[in-house]
Amino acid sequence: MFFRRRSRISLPPVLFLLLVLLLVSGAGRAARAFYPLFYREIIFHYAREYNLDPYLIAAIIKTESNFNPRAASPKGALGLMQIMPKTGQWVAEEMGQAVFDPEQLFDPETNIRFGAWYLADLFREFQGDPVQVLAAYNGGRSNVKRWLAGEGQTRIKNIDRVPFPETRQFIRKVLWNYKVYKFLYR
Repeated sequence: MFFRRRSRISLPPVLFLLLVLLLVSGAGRAARAFYPLFYREIIFHYAREYNLDPYLIAAIIKTESNFNPRAASPKGALGLMQIMPKTGQWVAEEMGQAVFDPEQLFDPETNIRFGAWYLADLFREFQGDPVQVLAAYNGGRSNVKRWLAGEGQTRIKNIDRVPFPETRQFIRKVLWNYKVYKFLYR
């Protein structure tokens, strides 16, 4: 559903071997301790509602806040999925919510609902391309459009060509976490 082509991101051999050994030896619980799936019901509910892969949502939450609902970035992003208040206001309006207070972004259900809605919107805009969606989630949709136009491309073919180092690293971390979540929880 989420990835139809092979990702260029792979586990470093030592970490992959460690992960496999942990799972094969019956230490899957230990591996899951490093990759928890808190708020599972909420994640799966909104993944179904917005036709998203729940493990992608979990990977974004792991990357953005490590499942801390009170997380706040130095740039002002809030909650589990690190939503900027301005984005939260826009999402609330698009969803028909009359009143929005940025404090709502600290509520896990609200944050995951808004984050899932926003991801679904990005998937529509970027024709389902997960790398572009993740780049837009982190670096802004207008920046992704500008990068693509500047490259004369319709899609990001190489993560290394994304001009913001933070966004490149974000994409890599989410893709890594996505693979781990699928491996541990499917």
